[in-house]
Amino acid sequence: MSVRVQAWGIIAAVLADTDPAGAAVRQRLSNSLDENPGVPERALLEYLLESRRSGANTAETLESAREMRLTPPALPPQFAEQLDAIRSMSRISALLENQMLMTAFQPIYGLEGKGVLGAEALSRFVSDDGAAAELWFAEANAVGLGANLEFSALGSAAAAARNLPENLYVSLNISPTSCLDPRLPELFDHIELPINRVVLELTEDIPEEEYLQFISAINPLREKGLRIAMDDTHSGAGALSRMLHLRPDFLKVGRNVISDVDSDGLQHALAACLVDFTDQAGITLVAEGIETVGELRVLTELGVSSGQGYLLGRPSVRPEDWANWNSRLDLDGLKRHLPGPEESRTVRQGKES
Repeated sequence: MSVRVQAWGIIAAVLADTDPAGAAVRQRLSNSLDENPGVPERALLEYLLESRRSGANTAETLESAREMRLTPPALPPQFAEQLDAIRSMSRISALLENQMLMTAFQPIYGLEGKGVLGAEALSRFVSDDGAAAELWFAEANAVGLGANLEFSALGSAAAAARNLPENLYVSLNISPTSCLDPRLPELFDHIELPINRVVLELTEDIPEEEYLQFISAINPLREKGLRIAMDDTHSGAGALSRMLHLRPDFLKVGRNVISDVDSDGLQHALAACLVDFTDQAGITLVAEGIETVGELRVLTELGVSSGQGYLLGRPSVRPEDWANWNSRLDLDGLKRHLPGPEESRTVRQGKES
């Protein structure tokens, strides 16, 4: 059942009540419907929020509405869940309408040449609660607005990329399901960012039942210069087989692979295997989450193509920071500005205590 249908069910139940004590409440809801024609979920939410703001009877507030114990068939049994869905839809809709998101970029360095080759676009949301981006996307997915939010983020990132150095590629996060959306090819007709500078970084594994559709949708764009990145969370023989068939342009590995690669023999061996595998497959290997000079040194020695992480550069929303990414990575400078082994051990022990 859609959120809109659920909202109409709740509204009908409230308006059908004949208790004289609730006449004022019903009138406020009726007025809210008149002010929001065709959008019952927004009318219901605004009515509830107005009830809370006006200091009306506690039973009229949103929290109390969740706890109302009205006997069937007055309200559907999943009243609280329906209200949560309506509130989420209103929040996401307001975010989209007011364009309350911005883009941060994090540099991706070529580890051999020590220069910036690309930048990953990361969404940042303007909200009072300071919720992380993944929570916003999860909430949007829960109410059927996930693709809308993804495309809004893609458009925001493409617009912000105009201030990046023109020699950098731009990595944009997208779910495989959204790659099937007809809005994706249309996006490249309406943005100034050339398609040959775009890397689509898949945020999830490709569902087996959607794999052939995904290939059909993405190949025409790849023929125009679009590139694809996958990450090492796509595990299992089936996912590996599909990855070999898809032949992504980039494979990104995170902390589960590179953490302590300079001190753990097994981690070192795993990283070396991935370097060999990607070299033979013609895939660019990117190490994410590089945090120490030791990790950077060993990954460079192993032949990892590219890297990103807080050691190399934090995400920034400031174009003046992006403009400085034309300078080469100074490994000796990083060493001078980082604590030595004894100091690092002291800091780590302090954190543990």
